[in-house]
Amino acid sequence: MNLKPHYTHEDPQILHVGTCPDRSYYIPFADEKEAENGLSSRVVSLNGAWSFQYFPSCQDILDLEDGLAFDEEEMGQIPVPSCWQNQGYGRHQYTNVRYPIPCDPPFVPEENPCGLYVRHIDVADPAAFRWYLNFEGVDSCFYLWVNGEFAGYSQVSHSTSEFDISSLLTAGDNTLAVLVLQWCDGTYLEDQDKLRMSGIFRDVYLLARPENHVRDFFVKEDFSQDFSHGTITVELELAGECAVSALLQAPNGDTVGTASSTGEPLVFELDDPILWNAEHPAQYTLTLSTEDEVIPQKVGLRKIEVRDGVVFLNGVAIKFRGVNRHDSDPVTGYTISREQAAKDLCLMKRHNINAVRTSHYPNAPWFLQLCSEYGLYAIAEADIESHGMAEKLGYHVEENYPDAADDPQFKKAILDRVQRSVIRDKNNAAVVIWSLGNESGWGENFENAGRWVKGYDPSRLLHYEGFLAYHKDRTPDFSMLDLYSRMYASTQAVDSYFNGGELDENLHGRRMPFIQCEYIHAMGNGPGDAEDYQQRIMQYPGFCGGFVWEWCDHAVYGGTTPDNRPIYRYGGDFGEFPHDGNFCMDGLVYPDRTPHTGLLEYKNVIRPIRAQRLEGSTFRLHNYLDFTNAQDCVALSYEVMQDGEVLFGGNLEMPSIAPHQEADITLPELPEGGIATVTFFYTAKKASPFYPAGHALGFDELILSEEPFFLDAPVEEGALQVEAGPRQVVFTGEDFRYVFDNRTGLFSQMVYKNRELLSRPMEWNTYRAPTDNDRSVDFSWKQAGYHRPTVRVYSVEQEGGTLTCHVGICALYIGRFLDVKAVWTVSPDGRVDVSLHGERDTRFPWMPRFGVRLFLPREFGEAEYFAYGPYESYVDKHRASRLGVYAQSVESMHEDYLKPQENSSHCGCRYVTLSDGAFALSAAAEQPFSFNVSPYTQEELAGKAHSYELEPCGCTVLCVDYKMSGVGSNSCGPSLLPQYRLEEGQFDFAFSLLME
Repeated sequence: MNLKPHYTHEDPQILHVGTCPDRSYYIPFADEKEAENGLSSRVVSLNGAWSFQYFPSCQDILDLEDGLAFDEEEMGQIPVPSCWQNQGYGRHQYTNVRYPIPCDPPFVPEENPCGLYVRHIDVADPAAFRWYLNFEGVDSCFYLWVNGEFAGYSQVSHSTSEFDISSLLTAGDNTLAVLVLQWCDGTYLEDQDKLRMSGIFRDVYLLARPENHVRDFFVKEDFSQDFSHGTITVELELAGECAVSALLQAPNGDTVGTASSTGEPLVFELDDPILWNAEHPAQYTLTLSTEDEVIPQKVGLRKIEVRDGVVFLNGVAIKFRGVNRHDSDPVTGYTISREQAAKDLCLMKRHNINAVRTSHYPNAPWFLQLCSEYGLYAIAEADIESHGMAEKLGYHVEENYPDAADDPQFKKAILDRVQRSVIRDKNNAAVVIWSLGNESGWGENFENAGRWVKGYDPSRLLHYEGFLAYHKDRTPDFSMLDLYSRMYASTQAVDSYFNGGELDENLHGRRMPFIQCEYIHAMGNGPGDAEDYQQRIMQYPGFCGGFVWEWCDHAVYGGTTPDNRPIYRYGGDFGEFPHDGNFCMDGLVYPDRTPHTGLLEYKNVIRPIRAQRLEGSTFRLHNYLDFTNAQDCVALSYEVMQDGEVLFGGNLEMPSIAPHQEADITLPELPEGGIATVTFFYTAKKASPFYPAGHALGFDELILSEEPFFLDAPVEEGALQVEAGPRQVVFTGEDFRYVFDNRTGLFSQMVYKNRELLSRPMEWNTYRAPTDNDRSVDFSWKQAGYHRPTVRVYSVEQEGGTLTCHVGICALYIGRFLDVKAVWTVSPDGRVDVSLHGERDTRFPWMPRFGVRLFLPREFGEAEYFAYGPYESYVDKHRASRLGVYAQSVESMHEDYLKPQENSSHCGCRYVTLSDGAFALSAAAEQPFSFNVSPYTQEELAGKAHSYELEPCGCTVLCVDYKMSGVGSNSCGPSLLPQYRLEEGQFDFAFSLLME
């Protein structure tokens, strides 16, 4: 006799017990008045305080023979919905790929934490209705008892489980008991990259429904070729026998059709239908009524299709300017209210985003209704990811990646998860693409699920990124897929795809529309290559767009420090194993939804209008909107600057520009010479639900001329004393005394008018605090010793106020990677000019930066600069900034990434001035350079794991760089593009230090 029990939660053939068949999401109302008000008496919310007890192991409470025994008086309380880790039970864990349990499917640890939830409900007359108990989200699975009787079991954390408990209810008080387990066999299919949390995390409610009612319905649309006529068909599934009357109202409320049925499809014919799209999300209202119930449903009419390798919506080629979004909040975890979700979607709309991928699971059932209302296209993704299979040998093995996809024991579960996603969300206009899941490889189980989707709903496109990862001993079938989906494909790979690059032989030459379901990984200081991808999205008709990974940083709020800095925790902060550190901090917004500079960058990269100069004062505007004439929604103005000063500008009349079309405009005569720019500003012509009139939609800054930034010649008159020795050279003038260190080739002291300008000696700078996107290349940088340079000055030659030095930079036990010839000239007025010629040993990796680091007294806390600003800017990340003159405090310039890293550099600089209110030091150059100014050293940024741990160094740190390499998106994307690297073999850099 086998003494070990067989648990349902370890049997992948038993996914649900006692649940109702899947259906579309809707809320029934008692009558039309309730439906108009949006408050249904037929919904009994069970949200609120539940009795709760946490157990380290489900074996402490779950007895398969004797059922469930508990003493409610000994239980505490927990809010529902919530995640129990956020309520102080168990602990958080963050892991990306690796499973949080041993990889031994279908088994999970016997020490399987669980939570017992108990709630009482009062039902006056159970016979008056049929009673349906709905759980919209429970992680990972749960057993249900009603009045002590076992009522069912279900899994699939992010999908609705509905139980008909009518026969189990009694008049008066009824007891619901729910045992939620942290892990089950479904855990092997829920290995999404996120903080792992547990509990009843979405709404719970009872639906009171008449005996005979509409159980499910499917709204389908068909159109004439020119979209002048539309047919709406509503397929019905009834519980019992009932007559259904239907009313269809146009977006303005006018009645456009009525129909009735006793079960056969309802049909409406429409002339000149109003079509739905993300720019104009007009929706009809369908009302289904029976004798005892009313069901309203918003209906957006649209047609998504692929023609000749291009994605069309309503006959128009469209582009997705998207993001991936997890349900995540630093306080509430997976539990997201409508208000929280609406805040996310409104932020997206304010930043020109038009699409969202529900990575990597269905969101709350009302989320896609919001997307349909607000106007965002959606990739609706099934709750599937089995990425951890690739790590089951202790390291990544690509051949194991698709193991679950081909494992017969998961065939039923994968189909079930896909069906639950599609059936629940099928009536939402926003859903234009179904996704079979994420990062699970390809196999028979996905082919089976994909065929079901295309049979059930052929009206939408089908997506799955992992289709090229399959076991090589079988021939895969990709016929059901509509999109060639990639993650983090390089720009070179994109070019190759559209220029006849090799395809997998099993595609049989079929070149589908290309989509980046994840790209420009937005972790920390990044992404840095958004414009490079956008250029290709604009260039190739078949490149239908991309979805940034990802929307928000995932973290757990931990209160504040004594000096009131917020504490956010990520992987490894909870004592867990395994974990993946801060890899969950990879969003366009911080956990509190404050935008990163990366979101501002992305917003302007995907701006609706773009300008280019033709010749002279004539410019061409291109409308990148898909359905809206630019004149109807965008106001246009401009500003002309020269050498940082505004010359003129004003409002312009936006010409009529149809979607995807162009128009030319002519400005007054423009300046020539110096550094001259014209900026076109695009603002909202009228208010929308998401922003007021005048809201910034984007801008184009075009360089008219870019001559060297000429500096005044140094003053030659005046006395200059030079005391030269073997260890140092001292320069003394009327108002200054500078000490040059012959051992470093740099100044160690600078005193101007009795004011110390250096708190510590200058340093050569060959490293930066690694950004998250440097996490791969940083190994090579450290291997080369860039972070610990040593300096040898081979020679110093002095002639008057000029020193010529030969400097070698290497590291302990490592050869010389940089050879520098430096010529320093000190003028009688205290000005210092330097000319640097560098020769790099190209056998070493490309460098993060090269320049000189100055440590000024911390009182030098105000900065003025002529560079790209006011946001941090890099050679591959400066589209949110403009070239101009800015004044900011040093403290405010710091971008406080939650994991400290290089931040707040500014490229394209001509001068930067730091002031303490009485004295000022400027670094200026004829050619553009990069600078960084901060209260923190790069060593401090590199050495601390959290922003709240940072300690100012007591100085104002000024870095004057010949070049700062770009930031890219290599934390999970391709390597930094060569044009953004400091990898040239030779370079020249000259700048001046000016004091006043």
